[in-house]
Amino acid sequence: MSNSITTVNPTTGETLETYALMDASQAKQIVEASHEAFLDWRLKPLEQRAKVVKAIGEALNANKDELAELMVEEMGKLPSQARQEVELCAGICDYTAKHGPTTLADEERNPSNGERGIVTYSPMGVIYGIQPWNFPAYQVVRYSIANIMAGNSVLLKHAENVTGSGLLLEKIYREAGLPENVFRTIIISHDVSDEVIAHKAVRGVTLTGSDGAGRKVAAKAAEHLKKTVLELGSNDAYLVLDDADLDVAVKTCVTGRVFNTGQTCVAAKRFVVTDANYEAFKERFVEKMKALKVGDPRSDDTDLGPMARVDLRDTLHDQVEESVRKGAKILCGGEKPSGKGAFYPVTVLDNVTPGQPAYDDELFGPVAALIRAKDDEDAMRIANDSRYGLGGGIISKDVKRATELASKYFDTGMVFINGFGVATPEMPFGGVKDSGYGREHGGFGMLEFVNVKSVIVVKE
Repeated sequence: MSNSITTVNPTTGETLETYALMDASQAKQIVEASHEAFLDWRLKPLEQRAKVVKAIGEALNANKDELAELMVEEMGKLPSQARQEVELCAGICDYTAKHGPTTLADEERNPSNGERGIVTYSPMGVIYGIQPWNFPAYQVVRYSIANIMAGNSVLLKHAENVTGSGLLLEKIYREAGLPENVFRTIIISHDVSDEVIAHKAVRGVTLTGSDGAGRKVAAKAAEHLKKTVLELGSNDAYLVLDDADLDVAVKTCVTGRVFNTGQTCVAAKRFVVTDANYEAFKERFVEKMKALKVGDPRSDDTDLGPMARVDLRDTLHDQVEESVRKGAKILCGGEKPSGKGAFYPVTVLDNVTPGQPAYDDELFGPVAALIRAKDDEDAMRIANDSRYGLGGGIISKDVKRATELASKYFDTGMVFINGFGVATPEMPFGGVKDSGYGREHGGFGMLEFVNVKSVIVVKE
């Protein structure tokens, strides 16, 4: 087994950097240093933690260009989207700094078995995060800032191909005033990762990734009775109902499928269109998708960059080919390019039915699945006919009805109405079914890894 990681530019295929893997004893030393840092950090007043979190947000903005450039190099993100990602990260810091002290404040209760009760949100210890490559800054900030605000210390195992981004974030946090070892990036193998999960100082584990990875990590954590938060994949359905405005539908669905080159857990992936609109939507959707240009992310006329790695591109192509073998029809794209880089054409599949990867699985790249529904009720049935449940969308002129469908019938953690969205600091983020459990954002992430402790004063 290799004792190093080499990062590769997915646009050019050129090697970027090589990083030495830490062995188990090095990782153990960092876990223990993280625990020691926690023992001090947990005692800092909420307002002081909030000040540091606010400073991290300012430091992210100050380092926006360097961090965005590294994301372009490591995973092929468009520069404009990379800068937006850093701005979102700074927004998360601002939100957390503003709302953290009230979210985590002690609560007074009147217990029947005492004179006074206090509910206190006590930090737990070292929280270990295993994060993916598709949003190299955001995925890290999302869980780490909430836990730093809560008084925990944080470890990061980042995806190998964005190792540089993980190390740069550690540097930014530290230079913003976060005490030494409260946030550390560890460069380790999967075997050493299992040892980190087992370490007694690690009190919680959070993973963003595939449902397969989620099962493995959750099982390993469960062996040691450690809480997990899992944000896993999805094949989000966007419903184009009978009364949909087709201009809104086409614009929303194109943006929702190709944002971040389609490599987004809450991307629009299955487009469930009722009979009334199917043919018209299909024609206009394919026309817009065909017009998009795939190329060097730094070129002004590029709409989509490469996928993050060649192996991921090849897996996506295999899913397209298997779907076609099982009856799907390619309306555009679908041919794997030769040459350097991890490029894949914008692809639309028609006649998508159960049993095909395009219907059942997550296509993590610029491939759209068109699914015909008889009517609105059938569209909702198809949307929920999935083992996943992260996000989804409804396009309808009747916003009141769409809101009711979203809140009462759509079996997902997030629903967007008449538009596409990714994440915002104010609203909870997370899923159900094979998309995982637990919530981040909206204050909920700060309460995932705390000890909700009862203190009862029996007699004053």
